[in-house]
Amino acid sequence: MQDSNTKLYQVSTLIFLRDDQQRLLMLKRARSPNKGKWSPIGGKLEMSMGESPFECAIRETREETMLKIQEKDLHLFACVTEKNYENAGHWLMFLFDCKKKLGYLPKNTHEGDFCFFKRSQIEENNIPKSDKLIVWPLYDQFSEKGFASVNVDCIKIDEPKINLEEVM
Repeated sequence: MQDSNTKLYQVSTLIFLRDDQQRLLMLKRARSPNKGKWSPIGGKLEMSMGESPFECAIRETREETMLKIQEKDLHLFACVTEKNYENAGHWLMFLFDCKKKLGYLPKNTHEGDFCFFKRSQIEENNIPKSDKLIVWPLYDQFSEKGFASVNVDCIKIDEPKINLEEVM
């Protein structure tokens, strides 16, 4: 039986898309979490439907950008657990690099505004602190090949404890 104080995991995906110039697609989020901050596209798994992380990444890419992709277009390069993220709950995130290029800038939606950035410009933007400390270093190291599993304890917001559990 679940205690009312128990925080459940939110399960989500982040998808890293690039254009022909190798610029990365970023979304300035209009809703929480990370409202007003730039991040890759993604979203929560539809767990009531039994959706897998790959299925979620494919669906979110189509919904947010209209780009149709398949499993073969994706490289799962990291799994990140965040305990007590923003003092609101726990997250299990699957990070995917999309090999298929995006040949256009998607239209802005209720999710937020889109823009392409060079990798060197990402940290100049207002991005979530956990993205700066965890997500982008994982992208830099594993997006082309390999895999990492990371556990992050966010109890101390300014000093998360990062534990690299496995690297392949």
